[in-house]
Amino acid sequence: MSWFVLLLVVGALALVYVQARALWWLVFMVAWVAAVRVSGAAGVAATTLFAIVLVLPALVLAVKPLRRAWLAKPVLDTFRKILPDMSPTERDAIEAGTVWWDAELFSGRPHWDTLLGYGPATLTAEEQSFLDNECEQLCDLANDWETTMVWQDLSPQAWQFIKERGFLGMIIPKQYGGKQFSAYAHSQVIMKLATRCSAAAVSVMVPNSLGPAELLMHYGTDEQKNHYLPRLARGDEIPCFALTSPYAGSDAAAIPDVGIVCKGMHEGRETLGFRVTWDKRYITLGPIATVLGLAFRALDPDRLLGSNDEPGITCALIPTDHPGVNIGRRHWPLNAVFQNGPNSGKDVFIPLDWVIGGRAQVGNGWRMLMECLAAGRAISLPSSNVGMAKLAVRGTGAYAAVRRQFRTAVGKFEGVQEALGRMGGNLYVMDAARRLSAHAVDLGEKPSVISAIAKYHITERARMVINDAMDVTAGKGICMGPSNFLARAYQQVPIAITVEGANILTRCLIIFGQGAIRLPSVRAEGNDRNARSRPRQSAARFRRRLLRPRRLHAVERRA
Repeated sequence: MSWFVLLLVVGALALVYVQARALWWLVFMVAWVAAVRVSGAAGVAATTLFAIVLVLPALVLAVKPLRRAWLAKPVLDTFRKILPDMSPTERDAIEAGTVWWDAELFSGRPHWDTLLGYGPATLTAEEQSFLDNECEQLCDLANDWETTMVWQDLSPQAWQFIKERGFLGMIIPKQYGGKQFSAYAHSQVIMKLATRCSAAAVSVMVPNSLGPAELLMHYGTDEQKNHYLPRLARGDEIPCFALTSPYAGSDAAAIPDVGIVCKGMHEGRETLGFRVTWDKRYITLGPIATVLGLAFRALDPDRLLGSNDEPGITCALIPTDHPGVNIGRRHWPLNAVFQNGPNSGKDVFIPLDWVIGGRAQVGNGWRMLMECLAAGRAISLPSSNVGMAKLAVRGTGAYAAVRRQFRTAVGKFEGVQEALGRMGGNLYVMDAARRLSAHAVDLGEKPSVISAIAKYHITERARMVINDAMDVTAGKGICMGPSNFLARAYQQVPIAITVEGANILTRCLIIFGQGAIRLPSVRAEGNDRNARSRPRQSAARFRRRLLRPRRLHAVERRA
């Protein structure tokens, strides 16, 4: 019997090594049990036990109808009882955005040729000229030292330049007076501004990211587009978007702000609209905004709009000088001086026409936000953090070359070289991810998962780059002054980690949660391929470990 046990072990290892299908396992188990019985090595009782323990599981796994009926369905039913039902809001969040090359990533074995086939992102002549001229001039007008220590904001000259040269309308189509730049050009501009002045980068990127312009372009009525988009492109209107509430940050779907459908007076006549009560905070550009994009939960207790008494989250545009709108005291996030603050209103009546997209879009605000946030997240924070990291890498590298200790440039110290190498490697990965995510938007995608991956990893690696840079520059990095290129970046890194979905949430709910749920078939295929490849990989690693001592010993002998 011992020989049969040895045969079973050897045969099982061989099947694992060749990544055998379940059917071959079934054939082997049946043959082994039959051989044991025919040879007389086992009696009827032992043979029956072997069949139950070895053949029956292989049969269930090999025959798909049996596997589904006896294994998959009971497990799935158990999980369905344990897990809560998915709400419409949660379903909208899961289904938001499009599936692009991220499907390859979740397969576990991406086809890189597919990615290379998309080609590199490029700039048009107009976009390159804007980057070389207008963007360069704005960098001359704004720097971190003056904005933080003198103005506590961008200077009036910088703001005027931003408005006059179209920085606030980079994504707006030319028919409305905008630049109609590509996402990649938008990314390049933000990256360059971030190397000079964080307030300039944020003040430009927010109107071109998730906000009134983006929402109007995709969902607005023709009347709304014709009214607002030219004014936004010229800088006549400064937009902000109010989503975050004191008790609903990352869980934005839980906003307590409500708008009750009712009739009220507007411009001297009775009209259908909402009586809205809200309390928002952390709203970038809020203190200086002239038009407020507002997200609230629409309620229709009298069913004036239809049979649904809770239509859902809705987005509207409200002029900040509208009666009842209150702009609160400005926030001060870690000494960053971009405009940010709270706003609120109580029983403020707005007409139905102020809903983005009009009556047809009442209750569709959550999906609108999730779709547009995917595009904005792919550009804003990745671009600004790559710009900040490029400044840190180049500045620190230059500093390490000229700073001398022990009659030697500190850049020649191995410990410093380790940090510099790590900074350069992180930056290379960060810039590649930035280009990829922006290029996806230019290809017409709304890459919710890829944008989350880019936002999470770029901001986390930016933190590593800045920390390494501070270690190398030492006293130069911690003493504030006009020539300090690191201190403000070191202070403000946590802001990027936090906004547009805190990184812990981004990683858990979007990268893993949404990525796995949105791609079940790809995930199953990837798991299957990975499961088949893991034994071979493990065997290869085992062989390498067995051979490694001999190889090292051979190298030592040759040396």
